[in-house]
Amino acid sequence: MARCTAPVEGHRSASAAANCPACRGSYRRYSSGGGYSSYSPSPYSTSLTSGGGRSSGGGSVRSSKPRWSGAGSALLYTSEEIRSLTPIRNSVETLAKQPDLRDVFLCHAWDDRKGAAKELHDLLESHGVSVWFSEKDVGLGVPLLRAIDKGLANSRVGIVLVTPALLRRLPTEGIADKELSALLAGDRLVPIVHDTTYEALREVSPLLGSRSGLNTAEEPMADVAAKLAELVAL
Repeated sequence: MARCTAPVEGHRSASAAANCPACRGSYRRYSSGGGYSSYSPSPYSTSLTSGGGRSSGGGSVRSSKPRWSGAGSALLYTSEEIRSLTPIRNSVETLAKQPDLRDVFLCHAWDDRKGAAKELHDLLESHGVSVWFSEKDVGLGVPLLRAIDKGLANSRVGIVLVTPALLRRLPTEGIADKELSALLAGDRLVPIVHDTTYEALREVSPLLGSRSGLNTAEEPMADVAAKLAELVAL
């Protein structure tokens, strides 16, 4: 009878078991699926080492909810998002008793009025957010600057939709630049970066680029709008 070559500790490798005159028959049965299965690495190790679950904007995990998030909300935030949005939420709550205020003033480039700005406006309104939007709130014959001034004064929060078009417009010191100057004066401004980067924004407006906000490169515009809706809900 053939004797096993490793009677005490067992074989240290599959090849050793295959070459053992006593064990090679059993090894063939096990390796063909009749017994032990081959080892495969856990999927969790891959996700941990590859950075799974991390956002592209600074490595923060979206795993938290702010105090203003509804109990049934499925939205998750990074710690940086909560930190940057908390002062704005405080302003919303402070202004809660003032009647007839719009929830949001939407600052955008003229070129975006029928594109990204309209999309964001429609998404916000679908959540019940009242939005000051120049495309619908400035009537024929109404002085534009005066209408914008009143819109800013009568809104709880300002949103700046930062797009390539806005970055082109700001150096010209046009309407969008005047809106932005007014919004930067207080803690009621949320930048929404869309189709561009914060690095590009800081090159044009270091002050606005220093404000943390939301980014459609990290989550869909629909989720951004939902977070804004939670932010201004009273």
